[in-house]
Amino acid sequence: MTTVLIVDDQPLQRLGFRMLLDADPGTTVVGEAGHGAEAVERTAALRPDVVLMDIRMPGMDGVEATRRIVASGSGSRVLVLTTFDLDEYAYGALRAGAGGFLLKDALPDELLAGIRAVAAGDAVVAPSLTRRLLDTFVQRIPAPSEHALSGHPRADARLAGLTGREREVLSAMARGLTNGEIAELLVLSESTIKTYVSRVLTRIGARDRVHAVIIAYETGVAGTDRPPSR
Repeated sequence: MTTVLIVDDQPLQRLGFRMLLDADPGTTVVGEAGHGAEAVERTAALRPDVVLMDIRMPGMDGVEATRRIVASGSGSRVLVLTTFDLDEYAYGALRAGAGGFLLKDALPDELLAGIRAVAAGDAVVAPSLTRRLLDTFVQRIPAPSEHALSGHPRADARLAGLTGREREVLSAMARGLTNGEIAELLVLSESTIKTYVSRVLTRIGARDRVHAVIIAYETGVAGTDRPPSR
């Protein structure tokens, strides 16, 4: 059973999410919060598996709330809900430690699947969404240094322990590819790719797959081209 804390400043929005989640046998709502500060407090008290986090709220917004939840060492994973095209804070939430994203107009099945995925530690809620997010926010990522672009092993300490194959996997992750697509690209089994992904996350100190993608762009592993969209 996946426990969820709903965070949104709109009571009707919270009610809609609660009705959907309570109707699903695999999830249960353990609480609600109407703003960021309350979300931080309730997460500490209730320890939900997933915090369904709105971004735009009065007072402390979802970005700062996410940052504080992650910094506290909480085991709760944050799934951000965003309007995407209008939301200027989405990239900030990624940097703050959000484990995934969904659009607010997502279908019920997509929301439920996203919650399950984030609870399981999979940051790729939907590969197509990952590509769209990167396509929009890659220009906000600071340009990699000349040393990073040169590929020098000492260019960035986070990359020091990666093998050539692991760099290839990281680059493919940055393009928004799924494990199956990476396996096909590199002519390896999907189970082997899963092992590589786990190693990459550990060696570069990434919280999750989304964080790994950010690091790939910051260090130049992803190159300078924008990721493909679908």
